[in-house]
Amino acid sequence: MATEDRGPDRERIVDAALELAEESGWANVRLYRVAERAGVPLAAIQAEFRDQDALANAWFARALAAVGRIPPEALAGQPAPERLHLVMMRWFETLSPHREVSGEMLRAKLYPSHPQHWVPLIFDLSRLVHWFLDAARIASTGRSRQLAEVGLTVIVLASLRVWLSDCSADSERTRSYLHRRLNATDRW
Repeated sequence: MATEDRGPDRERIVDAALELAEESGWANVRLYRVAERAGVPLAAIQAEFRDQDALANAWFARALAAVGRIPPEALAGQPAPERLHLVMMRWFETLSPHREVSGEMLRAKLYPSHPQHWVPLIFDLSRLVHWFLDAARIASTGRSRQLAEVGLTVIVLASLRVWLSDCSADSERTRSYLHRRLNATDRW
């Protein structure tokens, strides 16, 4: 029963943090204010999140969960670049309502005085790429898989940079960029 109660509080806490970040920027979010906004005691936040970085991770995990909910039939019969495009755009679309805040979260992870976030960020990126490949049903193995991981990592980072500054309708600039990169990599 207790685990069922954790879910709604956890989501409410993440939503409250996002609201506050939209109002005053991610760097100005304070956990006591998140608790007040979410209507939970500060201890509830401490029980769920070790720090503000963990709140950011929960936001990115929410986007990854949306990728996992793509129905298999949406991918069936599509070539690999199209499957990857669908998967990656689902991730970007989920983050889009808080695009600027998402960028602020990533920049906070790279802040020079926070080296404790750098190494986990590398592993998080690797896991994200693996999830994208699996969600897109890319079944490569061995050397082929390693090359796919390296290539997709470069594409993810480059696409993320485009997406962060994309003001086009429906992220069309990101969609187009991603299509070009995935198709070029597939041909290569």
